[in-house]
Amino acid sequence: MTATATLAPSAGALAPAAPLVDPFGRAISYLRVSVTDRCDFRCVYCMPEAMTFLPKAEVLSLEEIDRLASAFIRRGTRKLRLTGGEPLVRRGIIDLVQALGRHLKSGALDELTLTSNGSQMARHAEALFAAGVRRVNISLDTLDADKFAAITRWGRLSQVLDGIAAAKAAGLHVKLNMVALAGVNDTEVEAMLAYAARDGHDLVLIETMPLGEIGVDRVDHYLPLSRVRADLEQRWTLHDLPDNTGGPARYVRIGETGQRLGFITPLTHNFCESCNRVRLTATGQLYMCLGQDDVADLRRVVRASPDDTDLDAALTEAISRKPRGHDFVIDRRAAAPAVTRHMSVTGG
Repeated sequence: MTATATLAPSAGALAPAAPLVDPFGRAISYLRVSVTDRCDFRCVYCMPEAMTFLPKAEVLSLEEIDRLASAFIRRGTRKLRLTGGEPLVRRGIIDLVQALGRHLKSGALDELTLTSNGSQMARHAEALFAAGVRRVNISLDTLDADKFAAITRWGRLSQVLDGIAAAKAAGLHVKLNMVALAGVNDTEVEAMLAYAARDGHDLVLIETMPLGEIGVDRVDHYLPLSRVRADLEQRWTLHDLPDNTGGPARYVRIGETGQRLGFITPLTHNFCESCNRVRLTATGQLYMCLGQDDVADLRRVVRASPDDTDLDAALTEAISRKPRGHDFVIDRRAAAPAVTRHMSVTGG
């Protein structure tokens, strides 16, 4: 597919069907789709520097991604997030975003968002906004250029800051994702809050997750966000908010500044009880839970037939297996991460 090709709606699409509801009564209204496992960074908490990526033949085509996402939307998905790896390194990604934007125009989809490392955002921000994207999540773990280079291995802070500025200029609301790492950036939370407040961005703090071998011991850098919150409360007044953007973050309002701060705490306070999300990998494997290995092969289904009848049945069967919660744990005694696949495979 060329970068200027236009995606057409799937010929096999069916009429609206029953919503997808898991065994615990949770409606599946949020789909995260990894459009590629490739990334132009090698963040130390995400993957090893000598990462081996998937053969292109195993990766879904843009048309297949569109077909799968559209099937979920027909079954009740209201929010769609494109992730990676780094989604903006996928050739033709703007074509896909434009195609999926038809569901925003029809009212079938409430929100189309994207998670990025920001490296390519300056080139694509205006096109994303034109296609219907109104909000992006951008990873930013530090404002120190040398430390940023050390964390990302291949990244340049100035390039990401330019991307964030371009996103704001294009009209995109920016949410900054900061992975909290003990001994690395644990003293920088207030500096990041100040940066976010200055430019009107939300900030979300994230505990490191035990996914995939990364060549270092995560225990050394694991920082419970309960400790971070306690430290912040020594200086600021934090008011819990009922805000819910469809994801796992819990939000507070900082009384003195008025800004919003989110916490994603898969380990100290898991977010499973209200989980409305499933994740589709770049190879068409559907994970009903980020912290479990049970998977449904949707690539096999879409490549077997252009008709969506079998796909509908596969979605229903897969969601019937969604577990109550995950099994994340970080323990120095454990010989392997809780889940062997890397975050770049499943999508952030």
